Amino acid sequence: MSSSKTVRLMVSPEVARLVKEASREEQLAVVRGETDLSLKELLTVFLFLFQVGDSELKRAVSAALSALDSGELVALAAGEELHPKHLELIARGRLDDPLVIGALLKNPGVAPATLKNVAAHCNGAIFALIAGCRRLLASHPEIVEALTGNSRTEPEIKRKFGLLAEEPSDELESAEEVVEEEVVEEAHLSKYQMSLELPVAEKIKTALTGDKEWRSIFIKDANKLVSSAVLKNPRITDGEVLAIAKSKSSSDELIRLIVMNNEWIKNAEIKKALVVHTRTPLPKALRFMSVLSEKDLKALAKSREVSSVVVNNARRMLQARQKKK
Repeated sequence: MSSSKTVRLMVSPEVARLVKEASREEQLAVVRGETDLSLKELLTVFLFLFQVGDSELKRAVSAALSALDSGELVALAAGEELHPKHLELIARGRLDDPLVIGALLKNPGVAPATLKNVAAHCNGAIFALIAGCRRLLASHPEIVEALTGNSRTEPEIKRKFGLLAEEPSDELESAEEVVEEEVVEEAHLSKYQMSLELPVAEKIKTALTGDKEWRSIFIKDANKLVSSAVLKNPRITDGEVLAIAKSKSSSDELIRLIVMNNEWIKNAEIKKALVVHTRTPLPKALRFMSVLSEKDLKALAKSREVSSVVVNNARRMLQARQKKK
């Protein structure tokens, strides 16, 4: 954990040129990835442009940070000394990425203020990672306060870590129930921590054979080989597949694997989810529309989140059904 001592941020001549002298068009091109800069140098450019750039540049930097490979960021955070400002930028851009945030938690250079900000705004998975770092919380009560005030995390998760102020209740949980919850949460947390250390081959193997908790971790992995392996796990349920089909963040490859599975597409709910998913191949989306109810079609006919082809087909199907009546 970084101290209050000032750490100088070293900047290469090329980074200095891009920040101070390059045209706005060249800066945007660098942010889009059209550069030979190393990842550390690219993060330095991001850092300065996010501080001094206009709103379009800031949006472009935010989008670029979100698109960076999780594995590369984890390796950078673990294998090279980064400036606290680099770490702060990574934390802001990957607030909901358990792999990246897990790596930052292990980096001694990360500032407590950075972790406080993450603790205040993170989701449940990241919350569990931070809440499990007992030495960190013991040294920094401000992070505990941020976790307690986090509005994005479910009360149930806060309660398991003793970070929820509750009203006195007439019904008290038994000691056995409390212990059981703590054991379950510790087990889940340890899996997140273990996943940060696993090589890709082990991740794939675990994704292919692991239980639901492992599948929930690896379906979000940035490596497509790992996330795709989850869908090849024989223990995966229709409910999990439906959740993946509904998730806007699911990759083209995940959606392709679902579409190709004849058993899954027998499920009407999965078909409905695939119809509205932007990554479903259009011919398949149109084919799956046959399972939609009149209510579903009416909603699609007014939707702005799907292809115009799907919208027009929904209108045609509605008209056809109305004529039959």
